[in-house]
Amino acid sequence: MPVKYARKTSETEVSVSIGPSPGISRIETPSGFFSHMLELLAHNSGWSLDLDAKGREGEDLHHMAEDVGIALGRALLSWYPESPRARYGWCAMPMDGSLVLFSADLSGRGGSYFKGSFPTSSCGGFDMELIPEFFAALAREARITIHIRIIEADNSHHTAEAVFKAAGRVLAQAMLPSQTEPSSKGIWP
Repeated sequence: MPVKYARKTSETEVSVSIGPSPGISRIETPSGFFSHMLELLAHNSGWSLDLDAKGREGEDLHHMAEDVGIALGRALLSWYPESPRARYGWCAMPMDGSLVLFSADLSGRGGSYFKGSFPTSSCGGFDMELIPEFFAALAREARITIHIRIIEADNSHHTAEAVFKAAGRVLAQAMLPSQTEPSSKGIWP
């Protein structure tokens, strides 16, 4: 059953629906590049994603990227504690001359640790500094610990693709149902 979340502020309006099985994703944001990256995340996670994001006319995409991360993170948080999950996921994702390491822990303690840089400051009109902002909001709201390392970067588009593809693979792996409780503490998250 899909999980839905909507967020409306004076700057943005975001609605998200995540389904637990592959499907056709519909993603609408003011940035074709950002929409493409979210499509890669959805495809590589094996989920269906319906996401609609609107912002104030003429405003930069900072609030948009952050609010999409918040909405997606809150939807994930309401979804993954349903039953024991594998909890951990990791991936080394190559994309031509780029290589990204990505790991996640559904720890209940949100944090995003991003190291590395993109070769250019923007790609497709999208500021690359917004990618760490998106993942910081997602990690905080989903209460997931995320580590992202850019090891090699041949160009910004390939590097961003590697980050978002890896994110999908890692989140799918971490959210796999598990027969084992994810923590020895007797409580989770």
